[in-house]
Amino acid sequence: MHYGALADRDQAGHGERSPPVPLCSLSHHRPAKLSNNLYSTDDRLIAACANAVGSRPRSDFEDSKARQALKSLYTPEERRRRDATKWTLVQGILAPVQFAVFLVSLTLVVRYLATGEGAALAATSIMIKTLVLYAIMVTGSIWEKEVFGCYLFAPAFFWEDVFSFLVLALHTAYLVALFGGLGDPRQQMLIALAAYAAYVINATQFILKLRAARRDERHAFEAVSSSSSGELA
Repeated sequence: MHYGALADRDQAGHGERSPPVPLCSLSHHRPAKLSNNLYSTDDRLIAACANAVGSRPRSDFEDSKARQALKSLYTPEERRRRDATKWTLVQGILAPVQFAVFLVSLTLVVRYLATGEGAALAATSIMIKTLVLYAIMVTGSIWEKEVFGCYLFAPAFFWEDVFSFLVLALHTAYLVALFGGLGDPRQQMLIALAAYAAYVINATQFILKLRAARRDERHAFEAVSSSSSGELA
């Protein structure tokens, strides 16, 4: 806690000094009403003292919320750009489309591996899944450029981007094996399964980041609401 300078007062008729009294005790303002914008330098010092004396220790929950505010996924400006760009909508459409294609393709691949039937249909579904992946990677890099200022590896999505390249490499490896005639169809399908496993992990990463973004926005809204309530009190 920071306190103001201490004042000494001589007792009448004695050469003694009274115990130092913090200048903050002279403040007649309520702590909740104090504002640095309304006071001079000296008054701000007094206000800080009053706030420090009248405040209660923050709970662990409040400390956790304060730390979370410092780790927000988007800055206010990045959030504004995210909400303004059309590529956010494109990503919002392509992501569930890719997941639906993945589910259909996974079913066909597992069916082929289990029964040996439908190799051509399964291969076609994997190619479609790969094309959708390429589309979401390209548009995602454009989205990242508009929101964060770089096409890939923005700090907020660094590890998601790193893993996305593994997913892309495995899908591409399947296409190379398919069109290059490398391995038999079963071996090629196993490459596709590895690509799909990586895709599930990568999708989970992005879902967690989406939840983090929503949590940040909820905390920001709660902070604004609390501030407004304090001002109206």
